[in-house]
Amino acid sequence: MEYLTIKELILASKGELVCEAKEEFTITDIVIDSRKANANNAFVAIVGENLDGHNFINLAINQGCKTIIKNKYNNVDIENKEINVIEVNDTEIALGDIARFYKEKFEIPFIAVTGSVGKTTTRDMVFATISAKYNSLKNVGNLNNQFGVPLTLFNLNKEHECSVIEMGMSGFNEIEYLANIVHPQIGIISNIGYSHVEHLGSREGIFQAKMEVTTNFDSDSLLIVNGDDDCLKTLKKRDLVYNLKTFGFEKDNDIYCEAYKMSDDDINFTAVIDGKKEEFFIPTVGKHNIYNAMAAILVGINLNMSLEEIKGGLKNFQCTKNRLDIIKKDNLTIIDSVYNASIDSMSAALNILGRYDKRRIAILGDMFEMGDYSEFGHRQVGKSALNNVDILIAIGKDSEYIVKELQENNMNSADLYHFKTKEEAISKLDLDNIIKDDDIILVKASRGMHLEKIVEYLCK
Repeated sequence: MEYLTIKELILASKGELVCEAKEEFTITDIVIDSRKANANNAFVAIVGENLDGHNFINLAINQGCKTIIKNKYNNVDIENKEINVIEVNDTEIALGDIARFYKEKFEIPFIAVTGSVGKTTTRDMVFATISAKYNSLKNVGNLNNQFGVPLTLFNLNKEHECSVIEMGMSGFNEIEYLANIVHPQIGIISNIGYSHVEHLGSREGIFQAKMEVTTNFDSDSLLIVNGDDDCLKTLKKRDLVYNLKTFGFEKDNDIYCEAYKMSDDDINFTAVIDGKKEEFFIPTVGKHNIYNAMAAILVGINLNMSLEEIKGGLKNFQCTKNRLDIIKKDNLTIIDSVYNASIDSMSAALNILGRYDKRRIAILGDMFEMGDYSEFGHRQVGKSALNNVDILIAIGKDSEYIVKELQENNMNSADLYHFKTKEEAISKLDLDNIIKDDDIILVKASRGMHLEKIVEYLCK
């Protein structure tokens, strides 16, 4: 972060200064974690689901913090009166307002990435691509919500020439809120799946929520979408106020993949751009990652990058941890994809597993937030597992439907296992010696299943 003055903080947050420090200084970071607070930070007391930041105000002050932003209706007793205290109506909204104010100091392109599956990988692909020419900023890890996006924007400094911001959501109006903070010039929607369908009711509802990324778009804005997706391809026929570019394998897209060759570690693919064939390389596997790469290529072209610069950037792509990490440990190969799961990402991961010519084991946990679609979704995963696994180990309540689907499709019951908990699975795996040398093992589930414990066990 560059800096903000106290006056700017008051203006941006629409707050009131009710207590003032004796000395004048500038703020060089905004934090919501009291443990990170210091003299040059402003601590924003967020009211969360489990913790109320107001309970940690005095802890932040004791660590040297001189500026506090709190809700005016919270009567916390602040022990040190020689600090700046700014009161606002809602600290969560104030955090976003401050981020919007600070972001406006930078006249650089902002790119917003969303989608049901693959948005983090797409973000990382775009970041790798544009970083070949521009000093760029992206979210760290999963900071893609109403707290993470503002905190990411506070990392902007005068050296940055571009920013790619991932936007997550679980309900309506959440991406709209983030789009009103970021005001992106370019939006990317990777696909429309079933993630969060429990809250949004249907894929059409998910489509509507993802399209909130175009809030504030005009004739100078660009939306980049997966043109093979049955929901997103409908945009091709609409009269839009903004520009649209599409990518995919179908030939009616602005950029399409004509052919590809995949090894155990990387992909070479041929993309057709403006009628001309171009060769690209990405250091990762999975057909779905070709989609992500094509989105990044379109961003690079829009930012006036040469194709050679784009190709060089894609070669430097590094995937965020726990998203199809290939771990080679002793005599095992582990595909670690435990960060999250949906029907589409499960299917993509199973297709990658199916490419191996060794014994293939899938350890799959529940997919959350599926609501009434849960049985349907887990059975779809079962269908994807057919011909891609030799042994399937399901963990959790709803993952039992994966096993049932495979049983109904005549997979040998001796190769199918179901455990209610990961602890039970680990115990059984140890006792029965299910896993053997040279196996290829995929581990994937929704984040709340915590199957990283399975990966840790396998690595031992």
